[in-house]
Formats: sequence, C-alpha cells, structure tokens
Amino acid sequence: MEIANAIASHLLIETSDVFRVKIIPPGWIHLELAHLALAAWLKKLVSLGEEKGGTNKESVLVSEYRDVQLSSSLFPIQYAHARCCSLMRLVQQEELFISTNVIPWLDTQQKLRFNHPAEFRLMNELVKVMDELECSSTEAGVKWEKAALSLSQAFESFWCNCRIWGEVKTTSPELAQVRHGLIVATQWVLKFMLEDKLSAFAPSEL
Repeated sequence: MEIANAIASHLLIETSDVFRVKIIPPGWIHLELAHLALAAWLKKLVSLGEEKGGTNKESVLVSEYRDVQLSSSLFPIQYAHARCCSLMRLVQQEELFISTNVIPWLDTQQKLRFNHPAEFRLMNELVKVMDELECSSTEAGVKWEKAALSLSQAFESFWCNCRIWGEVKTTSPELAQVRHGLIVATQWVLKFMLEDKLSAFAPSEL
C-alpha cells in the first residue's frame, strides 16, 4: 500500500487533469479517466467524424456495392449506421443545432452531462473500438465484426433510452446536443469499421 500510495501521489501531480487515481488494498492502483479528458476526446472524435464522415470514398462504395445484398451477419451493424445517418439528416433538416464544435459536453461542475447508463455504455464502446484501431499491431488479433456488433448494440440501447427531441430538446437542450454528438461519433466509427475493416457497404438508409 505504501508503494501504491507513492506511485499514486506522483500520478496525481503529473496527470491530475487526465486521471483519477484510487488505491485498493492490498495495493491495486485504479485509474479512471477524468471527465475533462473524456470531453476533450469526444470533441476530437466528433470533429474527426465530421471531417471524414462523407468522403469521396463513399460514392465509390455506393457504386461498387449497389447490387450487393446486405450481409445477414453484418445487418445489425449496417442498420445502426443507417439509423445514425437518418438521425443526423433529421437534425440537419430541422436545424436543431448550429455546430458540433460547441457541444457542451461538460456541465458547470466539469462533469459529463450524461444522465443515463446507456450513454456511458455507448461512450465506453467507442473508447474500446478506437483503442483497438490505434493500438492493435496486427489485424489478426482483433475480431472487428464482434467489436462492431457490440458498438451497434450499445447504440441501439442508447437510442431506445436517450432521445434528443420532444421534452429533452425543450427542457435540456444541452443534453440533446451531447446526445447528438454521440450519434455523429458513432456514425463515423461504424462507417470506418464497415468499409475499412469488414469490407462491407455502410448504407446511409435502408
């Protein structure tokens, strides 16, 4: 415990804005990403999604896969992607939000605005997938279909429990914007996994 406390003290000095550190007997050091760091990561991911979400590659893939049936094993992933695209179009048509660059991820207490477990689950799945994309040294060791399916399931749970219209839009506009940001991030990650990792069509509608 003495050694663990010494290490934790050093970590808090160096990375207090990134990690929360907790010591668990007999000397385990638990690191938890701070909400401020997660908000910065989500902002970067959404910006990346907007930048790369609609590339020239999309038109090529639409032509290439136009006559190909949707894969039965990948259909839940493709459906989740199409649902994301549909929601994003609806947001744009109704001009609900001005820009994703100013999404208020944090509240006045510097905590993420999430208030439902499904929001945290979706964020956790996004983190796991992006970790695999960034850190995997070999394609053989990653089960991309399983990872994409887990992400699509987390998105479906999120959308069933966390809406952005109606009462939420009226009474909690900041929460609605945060949820919209999660949709934008999920759409891009699903699109990337379908096209680049699974060699499948990422439909914008079904």
